[in-house]
Amino acid sequence: MIDVLVVVAVAVYVIGRQLIGEPLRGKRVVVLPAVLAVVGASRLHGHGHAVGAADVVLLAAGGAVAVAIGLAQGAVLRLSERDGRLWGQLPPRGLWLWAALIASRLLTTALAHACGAHVAASSAPIILMLGLNRLGQAAVIARRAYVAGIAFAPEPDGSVFALDRLGGAGDRFGTGPGTGFHTGSDARAGTGFGVGLGAGFGAGSGARLPYGVRERRAGRGRRGGFLR
Repeated sequence: MIDVLVVVAVAVYVIGRQLIGEPLRGKRVVVLPAVLAVVGASRLHGHGHAVGAADVVLLAAGGAVAVAIGLAQGAVLRLSERDGRLWGQLPPRGLWLWAALIASRLLTTALAHACGAHVAASSAPIILMLGLNRLGQAAVIARRAYVAGIAFAPEPDGSVFALDRLGGAGDRFGTGPGTGFHTGSDARAGTGFGVGLGAGFGAGSGARLPYGVRERRAGRGRRGGFLR
């Protein structure tokens, strides 16, 4: 029961923040889900039942669905650049994916009861499934941010998670003369990934937008266009 309450509280908190929109910090996006998954996996053996073959099959299937829904959540999340840092907001239609995640868990629980898979039917896997779901979303967010060359928002201590990896995205896609992420005069000159005056990817030097990443022309400037 405690597991259920914890997951409900975390889910309500996450959904609320995503609907409002928030700066995306790397540790919250990537590290926290990994911790949840590890903690959830460690709790599978603490409910008085051994993990049987039926449990393994149902947990694997449930985990795969949770990850798939997380990938979809990462894809529909509206990502943009604000003051040179990553910002995310969940559109209302993204709530259907949360509903799908809950429905998948309820279905897995019903099947587990029918098969006598006591571990899979218990509340033990809930934290694990939430962690896997968040990791799926994190994989897409990190990839989109990397391709766009936008760094995660700073942590409370001022550090930026994986800044060295995200900052070099411009070199990889040919959007800057060896410096990757640019602001200020480089943005005005159209070199690199311009954020100084809402320039988006530089057009002056002939740099092209990387495949799979597009900006909405509306809402540019300080907030930047949404990434796709």
